[in-house]
Amino acid sequence: MVSLGAIARKFFGSANDRRVRGYRSSVEAISALEEKMKALTDEQLAAKSVEFRQELANGKTVEDILVPAFAVVREAARRVLGMRPFDVQLTGGMILNQGAIAEMKTGEGKTLVATLPVYLNALTGRGVHVVTVNDYLASRDAGIMSRLYGFLGLTTGVIVHGLDDDQRRAAYACDITYATNNELGFDYLRDNMKYDRGQMVQRGHYFAIVDEVDSILVDEARTPLIISGPLDDRSELYNTIDSFIPALTPEDYEIDEKQRSANFSEVGTEKLENLLRQAGLLKGESLYDVENVAIVHHINNALKAHKLFQRDKDYIVRNDEIVIIDEFTGRMMPGRRYSEGQHQALEAKEKVQIQPENQTLASITFQNYFRMYEKLAGMTGTAATEAEEFSNIYGLDVVEVPTNLPIQRIDESDEVYRTAEEKFKAIIEEIKAAHEKGQPVLVGTTSIEKSELLAAMLKQAGFEKFNVLNARYHEQEAYIVSQAGVPGAVTIATNMAGRGTDIQLGGNIDMRLERELDGMEPGPERDAKEAAIRAEVKQLKEKALAAGGLYVLATERHESRRIDNQLRGRSGRQGDPGRSKFYLSLQDDLMRIFGSDRMDSMLQKLGLKDGEAIVHPWINKALERAQKKVEARNFDIRKNLLKYDDVTNDQRKVIFEQRIELMDATDLTETVTDMRHEVIEILVTKHIPERAYAEQWDAVGLKEAVLQQLNLDLPIQDWVLEEGIAEDDIRERITAAADAAAKDRAERFGAEIMTYVERSVLLQTLDHLWREHIVNLDHLRSVVGFRGYAQRDPLQEYKAEAFELFQALLANLREGVTAQLMRVELMRDEPEAPQPPPVMQVHHLDATTGEDEFGQNGGGFMAVAAPEDRDPNDPQTWGRVGRNEPCPCGSGKKYKHCHGAFEQA
Repeated sequence: MVSLGAIARKFFGSANDRRVRGYRSSVEAISALEEKMKALTDEQLAAKSVEFRQELANGKTVEDILVPAFAVVREAARRVLGMRPFDVQLTGGMILNQGAIAEMKTGEGKTLVATLPVYLNALTGRGVHVVTVNDYLASRDAGIMSRLYGFLGLTTGVIVHGLDDDQRRAAYACDITYATNNELGFDYLRDNMKYDRGQMVQRGHYFAIVDEVDSILVDEARTPLIISGPLDDRSELYNTIDSFIPALTPEDYEIDEKQRSANFSEVGTEKLENLLRQAGLLKGESLYDVENVAIVHHINNALKAHKLFQRDKDYIVRNDEIVIIDEFTGRMMPGRRYSEGQHQALEAKEKVQIQPENQTLASITFQNYFRMYEKLAGMTGTAATEAEEFSNIYGLDVVEVPTNLPIQRIDESDEVYRTAEEKFKAIIEEIKAAHEKGQPVLVGTTSIEKSELLAAMLKQAGFEKFNVLNARYHEQEAYIVSQAGVPGAVTIATNMAGRGTDIQLGGNIDMRLERELDGMEPGPERDAKEAAIRAEVKQLKEKALAAGGLYVLATERHESRRIDNQLRGRSGRQGDPGRSKFYLSLQDDLMRIFGSDRMDSMLQKLGLKDGEAIVHPWINKALERAQKKVEARNFDIRKNLLKYDDVTNDQRKVIFEQRIELMDATDLTETVTDMRHEVIEILVTKHIPERAYAEQWDAVGLKEAVLQQLNLDLPIQDWVLEEGIAEDDIRERITAAADAAAKDRAERFGAEIMTYVERSVLLQTLDHLWREHIVNLDHLRSVVGFRGYAQRDPLQEYKAEAFELFQALLANLREGVTAQLMRVELMRDEPEAPQPPPVMQVHHLDATTGEDEFGQNGGGFMAVAAPEDRDPNDPQTWGRVGRNEPCPCGSGKKYKHCHGAFEQA
């Protein structure tokens, strides 16, 4: 029976169709200007940018000039890149300009679509950020599109891993900046750890377009970005605890693969207590006594390392290091580490060198970072399934853009086998059949292990030529992917999300030309070679088309339907024919975790023979339901993470805004005076309670507190003995003495140096307390969930206690700053840059498991620098300097007496 909604959609179109139709008049207006733009010379076309900028300066908005600006970009792209944006690409550009997500199928030219709103918004001069998922795509897209932007008079920068601050500052100062999501987030955090406004690299958050928006704002948004510093080495402890795990039996622990959790049973706990007692690591009687909290944390990590983390799936061992594999892209993440001791537990398991743990110095979630932009937009091939999340969290609508040509790909029903062995046999036979008729095949796997198993099986079956694309070989991934459409090609790929390279039937001409003509001088020989390559690719494309186009053959369903759709979307680009099919077995992770035992027994009863598959639309629907359950759980995790981080984010904004105000201030006397007076007020109130008799006053305690906090030895006991003295008089005398000492110090230092010293003390104390505060909030979050058992809302409890902790931070700031400024003595003549923080690393922490999936090594910034690498004139190159080392500036003094700022008396 057809629903009323379906009938209405047939007559009136869906809401999405109506929205897309709404752009038609603008598309027609842009097309009407095409001949006019073609008639302009290159100089006249480029001069349009100056004209548009003047119009914006005169009060017009970007929407007012959208039609002529898009017309200019269309013509410039035709001349510079040899690509003319289709009408659907203009529609996609308008969707992005409105701050929405354009869902465009693979091969529809999203990179070119972005140039339209990027150019339009860059004319404001406020900077536009184009966000990609990896350094390769950022560099590639910036390299290609900078030709277009340069032609139109705009500058382009690119931010990738390994750049120094000057290079980053220059890239952010450009009209358009291409960067990865990680680099943008980490630059924001690092900027808010700087001690001088001029050292900051970013210049604001106006407009960002996020490529592969579902990958960045959904998949990676489960994990916050973290900058951390090292703690003491505890490698011996990790090795000792790791040695206990092999002694355990399955009855000693419980594993939950759905939740990615591992816990010890009562039997296992008792066994561990005996092992720990023998090793001298157990304090008290029970493992769960409060003094054993750290030990419990470490043994849980060790259990997870052995029972939940699989080598060659979650990580690989290379060059005596544990290298994480990104579950979404299958890429290696060199230098990136799991946090909270999990990486160290894996290092102990694999018997490689154990690196020290880290302490959090600064963190932010992608949700809160990207919500800072005044205007945010995104593009991807698969966003509709996550439309609710984009709307709820980011306020982004998802608009499906029609393809330029109708999709001809045939999506077949899944084939389900009883065992993995039967499934792989069927896959080999299917690959053979496709290969024999010259059809290119892209085989999708979910792990390195499975891709290499399939590769070994193909070799046994007599296949000589095929490519394996996974984390081990990702250096050549772009070229391998680009040639996966050659007739008869077999390409095995571990997860295809975010690879960013188009699979064109017959092969990618541009990639072949770049590789095969490399080093050849311009001339007849090069021209002939290029013509031969073009003719060959054209011939190969015809063969691939005749064979049915690209065949996407998937060996397993991913937890997320979206990732499956991304793989499927590699076939059937730009109206090409294509085919896709998923092969499953009841032993696959998704099927196994979601209860395939009953299905297995049912299939056996129905008489399913070895090697036979069950194919039915009901199976597809059941799988879709299972995937939706996983996606809903992941959405809940992200929502929950965000609720808690919103509390931290409000406090983070206050602290970061305060830091900028302190860096911008030319005179901080009033700020530090107010702090000093508040400290005195609190000290007096504490030791002289309101309405108390004089004999009840704690004069001795007040004298000691004043000496400790204000560095003043005052005769407070003598004052109290004076008849008739009031607490207000005591407060005024202490205040007057403190103000006089501060004034004397300011006169000795001079106004400029005193302001520098005050700023340094304020910033360093604020940073130290903020880092401690982050750790306290982490600890609070880990325990506040238990309040639910007492019928109290954990989130409300967290908010209330986080506020109290923040109030304590502000009180500690007043006390710390006052105590230091009342003791500080100048040990040098000129103010210099403060000592940089210790060596730091950056991480991307999983909110539920503590796994640091995306965190990356800080690339050596603020690390210990070798003496030959230090520039005497640039403190930024010094890294950490020991306080008793000779100062790198060459003065001959010890660091603590020169650039090591000031000493406390």
